[in-house]
Amino acid sequence: MSKGVLLINLGSPDSTDPKDVKKYLDEFLMDPRVIDVPYWARTLLVRGIILNTRPKKSAEAYQKIWWDEGSPLIVISERLQNKVQENSDVPVGLAMRYGSMSIKKGLQQLVDQGVDEILLVPLYPQFAMATTETILVLAEELRKEYFPRVTFTNLPAFYNNSDYIEVLSKSINEKLVGLDYEHLLFSYHGVPERHIRKSDITKSHCKIDGSCCKTPSAAHQYCYRHQCYETTRLVAEKLNLKDDTYSTSFQSRLGFDPWLQPYTDRTIERMGKQGIKKMAIVTPAFVSDCLETLEEIAMEGEEIFHEVGGKEFTTIPCLNDRDDWAGLLADWIKNWVEQKTPLTTET
Repeated sequence: MSKGVLLINLGSPDSTDPKDVKKYLDEFLMDPRVIDVPYWARTLLVRGIILNTRPKKSAEAYQKIWWDEGSPLIVISERLQNKVQENSDVPVGLAMRYGSMSIKKGLQQLVDQGVDEILLVPLYPQFAMATTETILVLAEELRKEYFPRVTFTNLPAFYNNSDYIEVLSKSINEKLVGLDYEHLLFSYHGVPERHIRKSDITKSHCKIDGSCCKTPSAAHQYCYRHQCYETTRLVAEKLNLKDDTYSTSFQSRLGFDPWLQPYTDRTIERMGKQGIKKMAIVTPAFVSDCLETLEEIAMEGEEIFHEVGGKEFTTIPCLNDRDDWAGLLADWIKNWVEQKTPLTTET
C-alpha cells in the first residue's frame, strides 16, 4: 500500500465577483448538512431568497479581506500544506469541501501519484455536522464511485489533544504577553441547536443547558458544543486564566432558528456597555484565518466594540501556517505512516 494525506478545509469563492460568490454560496448552503431541512425547503430558502440578496453583500465582505495572492483561506492553507509536506515522507495534498479545489480533485491528484491509502485530515478541531461530517460523507461517496481501490483513515477531532492545546495556547499567549486586556473572548462558529441534538448518539443526553456538556457522556464524541467549551477550558487551564477574565461565545448565525448562544456580536456589545475597555478575541473553531475571522470579527466585531465605548480590540490570529502547527500535523502523519493512531497523546 502506498500512503498519502489529504488536508481538507472549508473553501472559498474563486474571486470576489458576485457571480463567483453566488456559485460558491449555492454549493455551500445547498449542502443538507449545512441547512438540514427538506430539499424543497432548502431550495426555496437558498435559491429563492438568499441567493437573490446575499451574494452582493458577501462579495463586498470578501473584497475587504482579499489578498493580492487570492483568498486568504486558500493561500494560508497552501502555505500550511507546503510546510507539512516539507516535514513528511508521503504525498500531502490539499482540497476544499466547497469551491473549485474539490475533494475529488484532491483525491485524484494523490491517486495519480500511486497512492491507494489516504489519511483524511479535516482541518477542524471540533466535530460538527456542517464541517467534519459533511467532508467525510462526501469523501466516502467519491471513494465508492471513483476510487474503489483506495482506503481511508479519518483523523478524529483533535480539540482535546494535548499537543494541539499546547500549540493553540502558545499562539494565544504570544499575543497576550504584555497586552493590557480585561477580557479574552473565545468565539466559535455557531451551529443551529438542532444540529447538536441530531449528533447526539445517545438520543437523550444533549439538553443544551449548563450541565449536559459537563456531564460525562458518549455523546461528547460528536457534540460540537461540548468540544468548544472543552477547548476553552483546556486553554484557560494551560494559560492559568482567572475565571472572570475569559468566556465562550458563538458567531456567524443564519436564519431565525435558535443557534448556540451566547452570540458573539451581542457578547461584544454587552461587554462594551458593561464598561470593559480592552478585550482580546480568539477563534479556535478555525485553523486558518478567513472571512469569518478577518471581516466578521476583526472588522465588524471591532466596530461594535467601539460603538459601545470599547477602546482596544485585539484579534488573535488563527494557527494558520505556524511552524509548530505544521510540525504537529506532520507528527500525526508520521504516527499514521508508522501504523500508529494519528493522535497519540490526549489530555
